Amino acid sequence: MKKLLRRYMPEHRAIREHPHLNRIFGKLLHDPNLLHLNRRSVSLAFMIGLFWTFMPTPFQMIPAAATAIWLRANLPLSVGLVWISNPVTIPPLFYFCYAIGSWLLNTPPVDIEFQLSWEWFADEIGAIWQPLLLGSLVVGTAAGALGFVTIRLLWRLHVVRLVKHRRLLRRARFAKKKLPKE
Repeated sequence: MKKLLRRYMPEHRAIREHPHLNRIFGKLLHDPNLLHLNRRSVSLAFMIGLFWTFMPTPFQMIPAAATAIWLRANLPLSVGLVWISNPVTIPPLFYFCYAIGSWLLNTPPVDIEFQLSWEWFADEIGAIWQPLLLGSLVVGTAAGALGFVTIRLLWRLHVVRLVKHRRLLRRARFAKKKLPKE
């Protein structure tokens, strides 16, 4: 899996020398963790990407990238995970967040017919913004924390399994050397 991800990762030089990113973030782009695939940077990337997936903001990739750079997480994974919320998945994701927020605020959900337009958004945001924002924060935080913990555990299990496999190979090689020659 690591080799597959590395194949599609951009070069560190390309990110460091990107004119728009360089103007905003400067020396922060020189951190090697922005492209490394290690347990810390990948688990933080999942936390960041999953959190910003549920935030009802336009251009979610920008705050996800800024957060990844600030926390020194894997930048491509953080930005890529935000695409879980895309034009197809946004309505069910945000309705779920809205329902959670309504439940937490103990208010009945407003029966609204959804339309994907700026006019609808401008007219209806006044009635739904509080439950939507609260639900988005709660669901985003929970999803980010769950992603962080899951990646850390999976990474740990993989390392433990790898160490056990290496130990077995070492024992097998040692046992072959100890066999008496006939």
